[in-house]
Amino acid sequence: MSYLDKLLEGVEVEWKTLGEVTNVLRGRRLTREQLSSDKKFPVFHGGLEPLGYYEQKNRPANSVMIINVGASAGTVGYSDVDFWSSDGCYSIEHSEKLNNKFLYYFLIGEQHFLQSRVRKAGIPTLDAPVIEKIPIPIPCPENPKKSLEIQQKIVRILDTFSELTAELTAELTARKKQYEYYREQLLSFEEGEVEWKTLGEVAFIGTGSHDTQDAIPDGDYIFYARGITPLRLDTYDFDETSIITAGDGVGVGKVFHWAVGKYALHQRAYRIVPNVKEISPRYVYHYIVANFYSYIEKTSVSSSVTSMRKPMFLKFPIPVPLLEEQTRIVSILDKFDTLTTSISEGLPKEIALRKQQYEYYRDLLLTFPKE
Repeated sequence: MSYLDKLLEGVEVEWKTLGEVTNVLRGRRLTREQLSSDKKFPVFHGGLEPLGYYEQKNRPANSVMIINVGASAGTVGYSDVDFWSSDGCYSIEHSEKLNNKFLYYFLIGEQHFLQSRVRKAGIPTLDAPVIEKIPIPIPCPENPKKSLEIQQKIVRILDTFSELTAELTAELTARKKQYEYYREQLLSFEEGEVEWKTLGEVAFIGTGSHDTQDAIPDGDYIFYARGITPLRLDTYDFDETSIITAGDGVGVGKVFHWAVGKYALHQRAYRIVPNVKEISPRYVYHYIVANFYSYIEKTSVSSSVTSMRKPMFLKFPIPVPLLEEQTRIVSILDKFDTLTTSISEGLPKEIALRKQQYEYYRDLLLTFPKE
């Protein structure tokens, strides 16, 4: 018998609405003038990031929070420090029957339900009675001490997965900063150190012919449109190695795809195809990712870059070191790129797996019979 089976073996469960075992407390509003970055207690209102800090607290540490107004209404949070709850943040009063972290993990599983009950007219708002009516499982209700012990054991298991995911996320953030540092160092050249060319001198630049509505969910070929996530299509336009970016839309000048093989292309997306032997296509990719947005910010007549035209690509300056130096640079940056962005290997894959593992055990541990 597994540890989980032993933990939950023969456990009777009583279901109570949250309002039957505790209270949903609404906070009190503070003005922005009352907040400061150098005061002690975080203030929560309309989101899980502190709005600011205040000299007093009105809620104790280890409390469950539920945001009740704004775009984040219905989001469940947990504070391990004393804090100030504003009127845009409900908190759940501590109960002798519930371990607060156990309640937090359970309510995370109800978050989609809470968000679906947010009133959308005007300012999005979640009403307290919606929360109060949520059924909460209480294991071993006839033995409060054992009930809390079981809840604590469940919390301990889920905390382990949460902490591992947090550690991996922190590691990913550190590696991204390291990647950006090395990329800047490797792709910076002193004046006269290397030959400079324009992108138009070393690459072909063109667009596609399709529109977004041409996409087919299960198409045979990848279809690069204007969004961050590629689509699918049943036909392809090109069979090559190229760098793809949108000419307008979300992430213009910031999102680049590395395309290898057959693909289709949107009429407002650009393909950059390096076509001279003295330059590595992958080197061009890394240099564009690192420098293109700052270039178009400087050359754009508008205060915000909303679209790009072919001349902007053609005139983009790019340094051309010796091919063996390009190969060295690519080798280093590819390792960082894989570590920080790949969903099939590297830290993003590890984080995704740990999140799946956490969600699996959360559902397993918090799914109790309902008669």
